[in-house]
Amino acid sequence: MVDDATVQDAPAVVLLHGFTNSGASWQPVISGLGERCRTIAPDIRGHASAGAAVPVTLDTVLLDIGRLEPREFTLAGYSQGGRIALHAALEMPGRVARLVLIGSSPGLADDAERDARRLADERLAEQIESLPIEEFARQWAETPILRDIACDIAAVSHQDRLRSTPTGLAAALRGLGTGALPSVWERLPELAMPVSLIAGERDTKFTALAHEMARQIPHATVTIVPGAGHAVHLERPDAVIQALLAVPGGQSVA
Repeated sequence: MVDDATVQDAPAVVLLHGFTNSGASWQPVISGLGERCRTIAPDIRGHASAGAAVPVTLDTVLLDIGRLEPREFTLAGYSQGGRIALHAALEMPGRVARLVLIGSSPGLADDAERDARRLADERLAEQIESLPIEEFARQWAETPILRDIACDIAAVSHQDRLRSTPTGLAAALRGLGTGALPSVWERLPELAMPVSLIAGERDTKFTALAHEMARQIPHATVTIVPGAGHAVHLERPDAVIQALLAVPGGQSVA
């Protein structure tokens, strides 16, 4: 039997999911961490149980994250959740002890490129609102960055997407999408905490981004996971667990 005090004393890990997912998508990682960490995997506004929460903005989501854990914690994020995690680490550096980013980027530095992406995101948001969630979930799974995932993992991801609503996902895209969030490329040198950058070997865009980010972050390590694509936490949760348990110096909290 696990002692409640032991669980409370375990290091806290906050896990932020990607667009269209929910906190439940982290279950393979949570299960692997077991009792070694106290995991918190919220549904981000616009998704699943937080689908009706308004407004869906970066500021409100950062406030939500700040309320999750009063003490110092490790913060991990995947894809859109990674972009949010980056902003959170920059806004609350005294609270985020470590940062783990999976298939993430600091945003689009070019204003014109970001404006174009915002327009594209708006068109996609309108399309999402016009479809039943089942149909959009099927279409989203066919995007190039996700469509080569194993069938069993794809099936679990599909069920996870059905927890959300078209209205909520459209709001999340408008408020938290790549076109909506400001770039933080110039602020990467401010990250004083250890930062683990993880990307799948098949995810060539984000492997390149991880290496580029590492050149600007003072205490960054890059892990390219063999055989994995964009969703490393689903395809190779062991690699993410290892990164979450690692401490500076290459040792482990296990």
